[in-house]
Amino acid sequence: MWQAEHVQALLSGMGHQVALLGMTTQGDQILDRALSQVGGKGLFVKELEVALEEKRADLAVHSLKDVPMELPEGFSLACVMEREDPRDAFVSNTYANLDALPQGAVVGTSSLRRMALLRALRPDVRIEPLRGNLDTRLRKLDDGLYDAIVLAAAGLKRLGLSARIRAVFEPSVMLPAAGQGALGIEVRSDRTDVVAALAPLVHHTSWLAVAAERAVSRAMGGSCSMPLAAYATLTDERLTIDAAWGDTDGKLPLVRVSLSGPVSDLASAAALGQRVADALRTQVLVQGGTLAHLAAAAQQAD
Repeated sequence: MWQAEHVQALLSGMGHQVALLGMTTQGDQILDRALSQVGGKGLFVKELEVALEEKRADLAVHSLKDVPMELPEGFSLACVMEREDPRDAFVSNTYANLDALPQGAVVGTSSLRRMALLRALRPDVRIEPLRGNLDTRLRKLDDGLYDAIVLAAAGLKRLGLSARIRAVFEPSVMLPAAGQGALGIEVRSDRTDVVAALAPLVHHTSWLAVAAERAVSRAMGGSCSMPLAAYATLTDERLTIDAAWGDTDGKLPLVRVSLSGPVSDLASAAALGQRVADALRTQVLVQGGTLAHLAAAAQQAD
């Protein structure tokens, strides 16, 4: 709702009349299982797409990291707004950072990406599932169910909860998910009028970065069913993409790849993302993985 109200305020400031159609998605309702077990990222967008298709809504505002890599036919991403902090946040009532946790401490997250990266950083801690909206997750921490939890810094900052952040993980330590911290606005592909209205909200640097990240994830078959991280930064028209792939069984070491190249549009950004995905596959094989590892992961993600 914060995201929708934020976009509403911006569009209203440009002279548009905007009403909110509040909805609850399956992703909001299913809280007792990890998303990777019940359908993945699409659970956060399906009901909104139905509202678009039925013309009850003109646009849908998403956390881009929750949007599937391939949109259904007839829908398109019309706008990526300026990105908020893309990093992960360490939240604890007792410990200052991940290094301060004692051996065997309980850390809450249901993200396979965060699990894989946390295992690489602190294989001695115990990682337990954590679902629910932000208030629910923080309440579970406050009730003593976890020693620490890992959340997206952007969500905490947007809701005025920055004080709960004890430390942030720099991307060099814990790579964010593709699109993390960015808002994407989805429309029906035939709504050129809505696309035109949204044009002033487009942040091209953010869009180039997330286009590259999403291309990595798309090429790897990635969703919340795959421990995959991808983060891109743009400097002087040169994009650098850092990516990491983890084995869900924990049998293979974490694989990391970094590539840079010039980009001028979304197509060249996506092409660089494809190169990163190819390099990740190669590194998985070098580390002793097999094509079956990748095929199984992609099948899980689908």
